[in-house]
Amino acid sequence: MITVVIPTIGRPSLRATLAALGPDVPAVVVDDRPDAHAAPLEVPEHVRVVRSGGHGPAAARNAGWRAADTAWVAFLDDDVVPEAGWAQAVGKDLADLADDVAGSQGRIVVPLPRDRRPTDAERHTAGLAGADWPTADMAYRRTALERVGGFDEGFPRAYREDADLALRMFEAGYRLVKGDRVTVHPVRADGFWSSVRFQRGNADDARMRRRFGPGWREAIGGGPTRLRRHALTTAFGLTAVAAYAACALTPVRRPRTAPIAIPVSKAVVATAAAAGWAVLTAEFAWARVAPGPRTPGEVLRMVVTSVVIPPVACAHRLRGEWRARR
Repeated sequence: MITVVIPTIGRPSLRATLAALGPDVPAVVVDDRPDAHAAPLEVPEHVRVVRSGGHGPAAARNAGWRAADTAWVAFLDDDVVPEAGWAQAVGKDLADLADDVAGSQGRIVVPLPRDRRPTDAERHTAGLAGADWPTADMAYRRTALERVGGFDEGFPRAYREDADLALRMFEAGYRLVKGDRVTVHPVRADGFWSSVRFQRGNADDARMRRRFGPGWREAIGGGPTRLRRHALTTAFGLTAVAAYAACALTPVRRPRTAPIAIPVSKAVVATAAAAGWAVLTAEFAWARVAPGPRTPGEVLRMVVTSVVIPPVACAHRLRGEWRARR
């Protein structure tokens, strides 16, 4: 009745995912490592492995569901752990669904520390618990996947390709529902710069807006973003740098009776822009520090990355708009 498809780039967490499924659940692991000569993945004997050539999770999931022959395909990430009894629970979730229901979402649980406030990275992962239609645990009817063409392989990373598929299912007249099965998504350490790397998703947001219009975010239950504030912060920063540079490069003419170091107007612009940048950056940093544990290491990471994120987010969005228009 159902095949589980798990795309992977060989992360060690895959072992726990497969172990939690057990030997009685048909599973296809899609090896999306770009190196065709990489050592074979270590998976249980009953698990089928197909290669997708390193083209990203959307292409990997397409390769997986097309290799399956069951009426339903359940997509899991390679870093989740289905709870005990998941196979039986997904069967109940899918039983007797109406023909116009294309998919069923599992309930995602993100365990957070109980002895302290969660870090910024932990809160980012916890967002999956309230997200709509994430492929961390999402089952789709195979005929519906065939009708809409599966995942859009123009999404190169694990971001928005699941939302894009859900919206195209709605456009095709299908419904999506939420089931009772539970899957745990542990928080992993992604490093000091993880929040900066996540800004690459702004390019994918441009693709979503281009395809579904400005209301796409509300259509998937998403909230507002800080992109406009990031743009204003970046504009203030660039203006301050340009104005200060102009002050430094402007030839100084010194009348004998009135020595003036720099043109007053440019200095005022530079100072005002720098103040605007500082206020917005401080507000952004505090918004990220306040709900966290406020340890020295976390505060340092929030301050440093809050300086870097606005221009990086804007650059990725501009890149995404350019690609979407092409």
